[in-house]
Amino acid sequence: MRIAVMGSGAVGGYFGAKLAAAGHEVCFIARGRHLEAMQSSGLRVQSVNGDLHVENAQCSDAPNSVGQVDLVLFCVKSYDTESAGQAIAPMVSNRTKILSLQNGIDNPDKLAKFYGAAQVLPAVVYIGAQLSAPGMITHSTGGRIIFGQLDGTVNDETKALAEFFSAAGIPNEVSAGIRKVQWSKLLWNAPFCAISCLTRANTREIVESPALTELALACMAEVRQAARADGIELPAQLCDDTLAFSKTMGDFKPSMLQDLEADKPLEYEAFNGIVIKRLAAHGQAASVNETFYAMLKFVDQQIRREAKR
Repeated sequence: MRIAVMGSGAVGGYFGAKLAAAGHEVCFIARGRHLEAMQSSGLRVQSVNGDLHVENAQCSDAPNSVGQVDLVLFCVKSYDTESAGQAIAPMVSNRTKILSLQNGIDNPDKLAKFYGAAQVLPAVVYIGAQLSAPGMITHSTGGRIIFGQLDGTVNDETKALAEFFSAAGIPNEVSAGIRKVQWSKLLWNAPFCAISCLTRANTREIVESPALTELALACMAEVRQAARADGIELPAQLCDDTLAFSKTMGDFKPSMLQDLEADKPLEYEAFNGIVIKRLAAHGQAASVNETFYAMLKFVDQQIRREAKR
């Protein structure tokens, strides 16, 4: 299979490397020093499941240089979804599947406006990985993909993609309830990404703090309300399960804290803004997420100002 990775950071780079190691032709779309390192020395993955080194793969910052592919792993940050979604057009035929390996709940819908719902597959990724240096990804845990179809059905093409991933050593699951899975992950991302950025605390420090744990639970309650407004019921037990899972993560830094420390823009719109918008549409407030949003917007604006200097 011919595959393009749009956004070859920690997530895209890891899964792209796994597929390249399985013998598939993988084209990596990246930029900056990371792209330069991959072009000169290949992509290296230091993984708990075994190190990988991808050499001689096509690495570019220009999707129009790749040609049409069978599968796009769409891994850009949520704030780049629409611009990157338009940029991949030269790689997409009417048979290309676009797998959105992104955080948030509405990115696949944005992509479907360009390519149709049948070609876009929403996915949720459970992985601990980071871009530790240009051309280098450090993978510490996980690496599982849950994906499905926007209309909630499961067809033969989706089942075949699951078998394809399994053959490449990528744990995966096809879900007829992928929307609920997306909201379930937002139950973690909305509080933990925001709190980690605003306090510079890792996951262990958050769950060991009674005050921060209480704040996380208050945020989760608003996520559950927003999901319910969207027609998705998240059981109350899921909040306790989310905290219990977080206690197993050790000193893990959520993705948005990694972005903050790398002076990159923040995904607060996808994590907290979406909760505010969904509840506001039903005349409900989201005071915790509104506070997170306002503070993160200020931090994000500082990052962007510094980047322009």
